[in-house]
Amino acid sequence: MALKNNPPYPYLYGMSYQEEYQQSTATVAQREYNLVLFNDHENTFDFVIEVLCTVCDHTEEQAEQCAWITHYKGKCQVLTGDLDDLKVKAELMGDVGLTVEVQ
Repeated sequence: MALKNNPPYPYLYGMSYQEEYQQSTATVAQREYNLVLFNDHENTFDFVIEVLCTVCDHTEEQAEQCAWITHYKGKCQVLTGDLDDLKVKAELMGDVGLTVEVQ
């Protein structure tokens, strides 16, 4: 019975190679990346909070929490998402003096 739910050779069970390929590619999950903010001694809390609200669409409370985590732990994952989107946000944040990295 388990073979019918997940057959090793789907074409033997009436599924073509093309159908098998389409089914397998449809279920491939897109990898998510993280935007990480690093602590520095140049930027104020208020400035970091403002940038996080503007660039990352954080609420003021979320941004403040990220700022405190960054302050005490040295870094904080502030956003997760698509690589291209995070690269744009990282560039904007870097341009205003924050130290960030897409991982």
